[in-house]
Amino acid sequence: MKRVLLTLVILSATLVKLSAQTKKNAPVSALVMTNGKKVYNQYCLSCHMADGGGVQNMNPPLSKTSYVTGDKTRLIKVILNGFSESVEIDGETYTNVMAPHNFLKDQEIADVLSYIRNSFGNKSGGVSALEVKNVRARNKK
Repeated sequence: MKRVLLTLVILSATLVKLSAQTKKNAPVSALVMTNGKKVYNQYCLSCHMADGGGVQNMNPPLSKTSYVTGDKTRLIKVILNGFSESVEIDGETYTNVMAPHNFLKDQEIADVLSYIRNSFGNKSGGVSALEVKNVRARNKK
């Protein structure tokens, strides 16, 4: 009986983990991608270029970098707070200042980050407006 119970607990935990992973990397809707591209074209394109390639030693690329495909919270904070120090991304150093874009609505930030994380050769999970809202709230403290 104990083995059966233990097996059920392990199976349940595995299913919960798989469900979370599936949700985490769920496809981003066409509407989010369209809206995200609009925000990108208005606020990001001039520095990060149409292909997400950035400008060498100035503006980092958004294509296939761990900075973009990795920690969503860090990425949200960059949008909210901007960036004013040199940063090394995948072995390259970038020095240009990025202004804060905290005037954007949570949904706009979620859309543009979802777009970036799923464009330019990236295939990462989307970002939700709730995630942005939570980071924004913690960021104010």
